[in-house]
This record gives sequence, structure tokens and C-alpha cells, in this order.
Amino acid sequence: MKVGAAIAEILKREGVDIIFGYPRNAVLEAAAAEGIRPIIVRQERTGLHMADALSRLTRGEKMGVFAMQHGPGTENAYGGIAQAYSESVPVLVLPQGYARRLAHVPDNYNASLSMRDITKSAEPITAAGETVGVLRRAFTALRNGRLRPALVEMPSDILDDEVGEPITYEPVVRTRSAPDAVAVRAAAELLVGARRPVIHTGQGVHWAEAYEALQALAELLAAPVSTSLEGKSAFDETHPLAIGSGGAAIPGQLRHFLDEADVILGIGCSFSETPFGVRMPTGKRVIHATLDPADINKSVIAEQALVGDARLSLEMLVEACAALIDTPRDPAAVHREIAEVEARWMDEWRPLLESTDAPLSPYHVLWQLQQTVDVANTIITHDAGSPRDQLSPFWKTTAPLSYIGWGKTTQLGYGLGLAMGAKLACPDRLCINVWGDAAIGFTGMDFETAVRERIPILSILLNNSAMAIELNQMPVATERYCSTDISGDYAAFARALGGYGEQVSAADDIVSAIRRGIEATEAGQPALIEFITAKETRASRL
Repeated sequence: MKVGAAIAEILKREGVDIIFGYPRNAVLEAAAAEGIRPIIVRQERTGLHMADALSRLTRGEKMGVFAMQHGPGTENAYGGIAQAYSESVPVLVLPQGYARRLAHVPDNYNASLSMRDITKSAEPITAAGETVGVLRRAFTALRNGRLRPALVEMPSDILDDEVGEPITYEPVVRTRSAPDAVAVRAAAELLVGARRPVIHTGQGVHWAEAYEALQALAELLAAPVSTSLEGKSAFDETHPLAIGSGGAAIPGQLRHFLDEADVILGIGCSFSETPFGVRMPTGKRVIHATLDPADINKSVIAEQALVGDARLSLEMLVEACAALIDTPRDPAAVHREIAEVEARWMDEWRPLLESTDAPLSPYHVLWQLQQTVDVANTIITHDAGSPRDQLSPFWKTTAPLSYIGWGKTTQLGYGLGLAMGAKLACPDRLCINVWGDAAIGFTGMDFETAVRERIPILSILLNNSAMAIELNQMPVATERYCSTDISGDYAAFARALGGYGEQVSAADDIVSAIRRGIEATEAGQPALIEFITAKETRASRL
């Protein structure tokens, strides 16, 4: 068996049934021979975004894999790998490399060296007989500990070498670690003694499938629950203890309860300080429960720390807290306060959410979208910039993994690939990406990939003909040179690529257009609905 075929065989044994890529990379053909579907993209970054979403939505059961050619293909892929690393998503990256004799020649791009800062592990195959060991180490990194990309570089002159037959490979084990029991008891005492505890939830709750334990702890303590963007949908946002999710823009009730808290439990989150994350108030007593000890005291000072799997940590906390209190606390007063604060905040934003002006308010478009779709059976993601800020504070999720949130690195165009990967992972769900006219300029040609590969997503495009979020940063450049102006008929573009495309400029047409787009996806056709919107830059930044 040759190296390329051995890699494909290992992928199959690890449950991989789709590989994303851009030729030339010999593993794409070898994978097809093994019955693994290759999906060829128009741009490397989008393929990595698709692999990213596949890993997220299957919780790594069907690991996202991306393969690309050496040199320019690998260089083009850098941004997509960096995005997955920032969002702590496992993706197996398989760059073809220069022949071994050229791998370290100056000016030849060496992925296993140059991408060490954006991968959890990066290793070349330097001898055919080491293929199995290298892949085993990569999958072990992908399935254990903090989840991030792993890279295996395949020199072009090794893929036809013989590894010997048959190969010996079994899927790697998965491990979970629990926090120290003494630390759990101390954390439980702090939580039970708190007057106004808040639970802040991150993506680790998704990976650990810790939803039931999270809800049990919240209800036991009558503690409000917030989430990071990455953690959004880990807690039912229609639950009376939910205070929403936050990034650059956040709901008013989230800010209120964090600022008024005396104890904050961060579970499955990194507490990383970023302009696109929830700002933690100072002077609070913090319990930080995380899988990665490197996160502790990185940005937020922790009084207590629990290192371990989010579900195990929460289950232990539930048991320890229940031993300290006789019955669950009465949540009535907390429920009332959440409802009252949220109502006041919503009153501020309702005029925009319900506006029928033209050009359209992007808030009204997204509000109508939420009222039109079956939220529980929809997977939605925002894009960078204004669409993220206009969607995330107001969209209320009710089911786990129904929102793909992100933001530590904010690459324009990320949402398209995420929606396509989500549709491959969950073909029975309506999968939506919301983006602007700037984002489509980065990855828009891969709408053709959705058409060609029969991936029927619904793409909601907010077109204000400007880089609106930059207007206050570039007033002179805009006035003199129109530097922030952009243009395009994106509905026509979607039709030209073989999808369904429709442009909407009147508020009365929003709902019917969305329904026609959904009907197109149900018939197997990707749809892009373009809404002509105002240059709205206001956001709920609290």
C-alpha cells in the first residue's frame, strides 16, 4: 500500500466520509478510491471553513479534513487554519509538501514549520514507514484536550512510496479528565454562598455535551446564564434564567447581571480578552472551569479554578452544591428581574427591529427572519462586522448547536463555508449564513461550490453598498475618494452561478422572499436573498 492510499484508509477508519480540498493533492484521489467524497472548493479558506463546521456540528465524530497543494495552495490556506485555531476547532490539515530534498530550501513554503503557531501539532511524514504513527499522533491531538487543528505535511515524493501491507491502525481513544474534588467543593461553597451568582458559558459545553448538567446547576442555584459567542445555543435562550450571549454587541440584561454579580462561574470558556468577546467586570469573585490550564489567570483573575471536561465539572458541581442546600432556590425574583431588564432594553431597540423604512433596517430584516423560520430546526451563523452585531444579541436559540458563533479572529467571509459545512453535517436542517456586501467579496465565488456540490443553504445578504462600519474611521477617504463604497447585484450573481437569487427593497416583501428562498433550498437549490439596507452602524455595545 502506498502512502497516499494508507492515509485514505486511516481517514476512513476514523469515520471520515468527506474531504475538502483544492488540487493538486494526491490524497484527494486516494480518498475518492476509498469512498470518501471529495468536495473541491474555489478558494482554500472556504474549504477549511467547511471542515471547521463539519467538526463542530458532529462534535468531531466526522472530523473535518482539508487537503491542498504545496506552495501557493498551502499559503492561501493559512487564514482558514488560523481561524479554526482561534476558535478552538479540530480540523485535520493535509498539505502536500515540497519533495524532501527541497523541503528546507529557502523560499519554499514549509507548512509543518510555518504553521506551528496556528496548529496544535504540525508534523511531516519523512519516511513511508512512519505514516501510521504520524496520523495516530495527529488524531490523538484532534480528539483529546483542548481541540485545535492538527497538520500532517506530505512531501510530494513520498506519496507513492510503499508503507507495507496491511497497515495496523485502530481509531484513537478519547479521554476526559475531571477536576480535583477538593477544588470542586471549594467552588461549590463559593457558589452556594453567593447572593447574585452568574454562570458564563463557553464552547466547551458544546464539545462536552454538558447541556443537561448546565441547566441543572443553573436551576439549583437560580443563577442567570450567559454565553460567549462560541457558546451560544449551549443554553436555551428562551429559558427564564437565560440572559443571552455576547460578543462585541450584547443584550442589556447580560451586561446588567454580570455587572451586578458577586460571583461569576465561567464554564467551558477561556475568558480571553478580545474586542469581540464579553467584557468581564472587575472586582468579582471568579470561578474558572476550563479544560486548558493555560487559560487560568490569562485575562481574568480566578479565585477558584477547575481544570477538566465541562460536563464532568458541571456534574460534580451539581452534586457538591446539592449537598450544601436542601432544595433548589426559588427563582421567581431572578426571573422577574431578568424579564424586566430585558423588556427595558428591548424597548430601546424595538423601533429598529420593527422599522419598515426604506432602505431597509438590517435589524428588521433579521427580526423578520427569526419570526419566519423554525428556529429550533435552523442552524445560523453571522459574518464578521455589522451582521454579527445585528444578529447575535437578538436571535434566541432554543436547541444546542443551532447557532455557530465566532469572533476571536474576525475574517470576512467565514460564514458561507460554515453554513455549507453545517448543511453537510445536518442535511435535514435549514442552514443560514448572514453576511454583508463586504464579506461576499472575500468568499462569494464559493456560492458556486454550494450549487455544484448540491449543498442547499440559505444565504441572507445585507447590501448597504458600503463598508458602513468603517465610515466613521475613514471620513476624508470616503468624501474625497469614495473609499468605503462598494457595489454589486448579488442576487443576479447568485442566479448566474446556478442558485436561486432574489433582491428585496420593500419591508412588505421580506417574509415572502425568505419563504421563497427556503422553498428553493427544500428543492435542493442554494438560495441567496439580497436585502437593500440602510448604512446602519448602531450596535448594542454595553
